Amino acid sequence: MMLRVLWLFAAFDAALLLDTGMLFPRESSSREVKALNGLWAFRADRSPNRNQGFERAWYKSSLAETGPVIDMPVPASYNDITQDPTLRDFIGWVWYEREVTVPARWITDGLRVVLRVGSAHYYSVVWVNGVKVTEHEGGHLPFEAEIGTLLREDPTMPCRITIAVNNTLTLQTLPPGTIQYMNDRTRYPDGFFVQNINFDFFNYAGIHRPVLLYTTPKAYVDDITVVTDFLDNTGLVRYNVSVQGASSATVKVTLMDKGGHCVASSTEPSGVLKVVDVSLWWPYLMHESPGYLYSLEVRLMAADGSSTYEDVYALPVGIRTINVTSTQFLINNKPFYFHGVNKHEDADIRGKGLDWPLVVKDFNLIKWLGANSFRTSHYPYAEEILQMCDRHGIVVIDESPGVGIKDIRSFGNASLTHHLAVMDELVRRDKNHPSVVMWSVANEPAAEMNPAEYYFKTVITHTKALDPTRPVTYVTCSNYARDKGAPFVDVICINSYFSWYHDQGHLEVIPLQLNTQFEDWYGKYKKPIIQSEYGADAVAGLHNDPPVMFTEEYQKEVLQNYHSVFDQKRKKYVIGELIWNFADFMTTQGILRVVGNKKGIFTRQRQPKAAAFILKERYWRLANETGTLPLWTKYPCPL
Repeated sequence: MMLRVLWLFAAFDAALLLDTGMLFPRESSSREVKALNGLWAFRADRSPNRNQGFERAWYKSSLAETGPVIDMPVPASYNDITQDPTLRDFIGWVWYEREVTVPARWITDGLRVVLRVGSAHYYSVVWVNGVKVTEHEGGHLPFEAEIGTLLREDPTMPCRITIAVNNTLTLQTLPPGTIQYMNDRTRYPDGFFVQNINFDFFNYAGIHRPVLLYTTPKAYVDDITVVTDFLDNTGLVRYNVSVQGASSATVKVTLMDKGGHCVASSTEPSGVLKVVDVSLWWPYLMHESPGYLYSLEVRLMAADGSSTYEDVYALPVGIRTINVTSTQFLINNKPFYFHGVNKHEDADIRGKGLDWPLVVKDFNLIKWLGANSFRTSHYPYAEEILQMCDRHGIVVIDESPGVGIKDIRSFGNASLTHHLAVMDELVRRDKNHPSVVMWSVANEPAAEMNPAEYYFKTVITHTKALDPTRPVTYVTCSNYARDKGAPFVDVICINSYFSWYHDQGHLEVIPLQLNTQFEDWYGKYKKPIIQSEYGADAVAGLHNDPPVMFTEEYQKEVLQNYHSVFDQKRKKYVIGELIWNFADFMTTQGILRVVGNKKGIFTRQRQPKAAAFILKERYWRLANETGTLPLWTKYPCPL
């Protein structure tokens, strides 16, 4: 037991490199949350340099006073909301505004008032009543600012929030891109430019996740970090509570089970809680009670002169372990086989905007399918989605927005510095989710280029220093012998599309080529392998026999040819298979895409193609073979 505790301390110390927290806003006896979702005033800056809004200081007055505005829902991408094709493909600054009534009880000296944006794509600047309060680079992670002091300057004034968002991508952004100006005036109008990208999904933009106001006391719980382990039937929860706003404070930490009963407690800001007869967090279909969560309640008491402050925050905690060998991925010391999907935050009309009906529908389909996992391809998903994964036992490979790194100029110091900052933010946000079992730092980079070795060695090493408790990978499609980053990852993740992007129509070559792929990669690196992408486009309702490309029959045959090899190799060193893709999704227009990518086993409207039933039969059979329970039903209960 003592060795276990010492290991927890070592892993935990490394996980404390970040000095500020980003706890998800939760209401408690000391905290309130006010959602600002709904309709916002919206205006795109259509000036030639896209900079008129800054030049004329649109943030200093009501946005409607600067020119025409329209209604825009938040959260949602703005691209598909109107009938204006120029807005759908707009590149540059767009402006959002909303006036909010702040409760009078919030405007007191003892409270902090925090404005939080779940995510906005890509670069954001935020003002309150004309005063800049924060800016943020990156389109998929939260940012916030304390605005209570500003509101108290004039408590009678409404709180006017202005957010400018720019979706322009450069060689130094994640994902990267380039702006290309077309200067031939015989073919293009003056000022014509396009955004070039090297990724295969639509560059949706706008405020994609909820905007919130929340309060905390002046002295508050800023961050909580947990690292878990177990020995026999005793769970170990190593925790650290970070406090801001008080030079001294007392802390009461209580770990409660699902029934609300205290199972361990402490009065120290950091330590190890021991849980007798622990209920472990297990993946879906691996245990009769998957996704078991305790609640770690932190109660802070602090004094400042004549004032006293109390803050309460409850963090869901799943107790589980992760280990990787040369041939296995272990959760709670049991072999885990990933049978899951890749997804996108993508749907009709709302684009990448968080939409609860869609989220719940997708989880019902994932469980119907018998999938136990997914990768957040190709960017961090909403925190609310990860919370669903925690509760339902869906295992997550948490991926950064490092997709489309194809240009050698994107391996420079500026790009590397930003990539490290993104990993800081990602780990800080998601470190306590038991469903997150692995970090993915990139997808299909140009890993054969010489600068890739230093670049990815640095990013992977940095990520392991942030969180030594989880393995780190990136997803490759490079040649096994020339991949510069593979020596540094813990798990090899490979994307390949045999009989699709090459050898089109020749289904018979899949088993040979896939077998060669696996043998080459494992022979060189001796690390477990996940087939992180495979599949074929299928237009729903398009049929042909014998199978031809783009028909449902061809998609089925591709999958079945892959599956026959998976079944051979999963007995050796292949530890997972993730279909590309869960559902059809939108892409930029091009001759290879007919209204988006059609590799989904469900349509964009979440209706199954024939391949969905092939996977359903397979995944439930795999669950029965690799799980710890008999297959109790073919039709899981809905959420």
